[in-house]
Amino acid sequence: MKTKYLMMLAVVVLTAMIVLVGCKKKEQPAPSSPAEPNATASAVTEVEQTMCPVMDGMKINPNVFVEYKGKKVYFCCNDCKGKFEANPEKYVANLPQFKK
Repeated sequence: MKTKYLMMLAVVVLTAMIVLVGCKKKEQPAPSSPAEPNATASAVTEVEQTMCPVMDGMKINPNVFVEYKGKKVYFCCNDCKGKFEANPEKYVANLPQFKK
């Protein structure tokens, strides 16, 4: 009986953890300097984006991005990328590369 109760408790705790975490995992932040020595000014602006525009407080994964209006937009995970692609104007205000 105790084993069955502990198993059920473990399942509930794990489910709650998955729901509360949101995106799959925290990713490494973007490099602080441009990858190419002769990078253009727009590439430098792209590197300034360190946080996901969809999931507040999550650092970007430099390998997860889309091009929007000629600029790269980075995300913490593919789920956030999909949400952005569905409604990009909702998130543009959170992006440093689109601030004037």
